[in-house]
Formats: sequence, C-alpha cells, structure tokens
Amino acid sequence: MGVAAAVAPAVRRWLGQRRPLRCGAGLRGRWPLPAGGVSLRRCSTRVTLEGINKPVIDRIIRVDHAGEYGANRIYAGQMAVLGRSSAGPIIQQMWNQEKDHLKKFNELMVAYRVRPTVLLPFWNVAGFVLGAGTALLGKKGAMACTVAVEESISDHYNSQIRTLVEEDPEKYKELLQMIKQFRDDEREHHDIGLEHDAEAAPAYSVLKTAIQLGCKAAIFLSERI
Repeated sequence: MGVAAAVAPAVRRWLGQRRPLRCGAGLRGRWPLPAGGVSLRRCSTRVTLEGINKPVIDRIIRVDHAGEYGANRIYAGQMAVLGRSSAGPIIQQMWNQEKDHLKKFNELMVAYRVRPTVLLPFWNVAGFVLGAGTALLGKKGAMACTVAVEESISDHYNSQIRTLVEEDPEKYKELLQMIKQFRDDEREHHDIGLEHDAEAAPAYSVLKTAIQLGCKAAIFLSERI
C-alpha cells in the first residue's frame, strides 16, 4: 500500500502530462512537424543494459515491436483496397507515422538485444487480412478498425508507462518519453477514425469488440513467445 501511494503521483504525471512532440510528426492540420521537433531517425538508441530489469524491458520492446509491425500490415491492407479513394491520403499519413514507430522499435530491438516474437510471420498475414477485410466494408469499416486497434494499443502503452514508473522513472526516462509519445500518436489516430465516421460502420460495436479481443490475444502471445 505504501509503495502504491508513493508511485501514484508519478504514474498520473506520466499518463496525463502532454509534452511537445519529439519523435514524430503530428497529423492534424497539414500534419507538420512541430517547431523544434525532430524525426524518429534522430532519436538516440544509446542505452546501457547495466542495472535494468531485462525481462521487463524485453517483454515491453518485443510486444511493442510486434504491435507496430502488425499496425503497419493493417494499414498496408487498407491502402491496398482504399489507396485510391478519398480515404487514401489520411490512411497513408497514419501509416507513415506507424512506419516511424516501427523503425524506432527496430532500433531498440538491437540496442537492448531483444529477440522478436516468433509470431511475426503470422502477424504479417493476419494484419494485412484485417486491414484489407475491414477496408472492403468501405471507409467507415477501415476507420472502425483503426479506432478499435488504436484504442487497444494506447491502453496497452498506458499499462507499460505504469510499469516503468513503478520500476524507476529516471532509469527508464527515455523509454518512457518514447512510449508516451507513441501513445499520444495512437490516441490521435483513434480520434481521426471517430472523426471519419467509424461509428457508422456496419455492426460497429460487434466489429470493434471482435478486433479488440484479437488485439488482447496478440499482446498476450507476443509478450511471451
């Protein structure tokens, strides 16, 4: 109880505080990079493995890499169907941001010496099929998929933020900032999906629930295998 009370203010600070974008471009307006911002390519990957909780960090980086890989495949599937439609530009912009996320996690896999999940070949196919399948329902179906997936990912990132703050917020400061940034990006994707009529998709509630159950299973498996 004493430990929980001690870390609670720090957890709330990390979960709720919004810093300027640091590791990617926002999507609103004309999706500009904020003043003073830098791209993911310039984010540091210099880390020290001494004193870290390696099992926890391995699990976090492995599952996040898998999640961003799967998100890229979902957007690839959506673009294969809707790339030339009116929804194409916004889907492409969100996909470009996910590409940056994946590139960063590729770097962290090397920096922290983390093996990828053995399920990547499956997520490769499953992600594309999910993206293309929901896009066949039209723009609203694709946006419903975006809302479901991005809500699951942002909730998962929040859980990881709590874990790292409870471990040592100073030791994992850079990783915390990156995860929080990516969480905010996913929230923005979620909101964009809602703005583009996701809730008007056929059987929206059923579709969203089914996709999120799949996301939970993917997270559970990718953390462990």
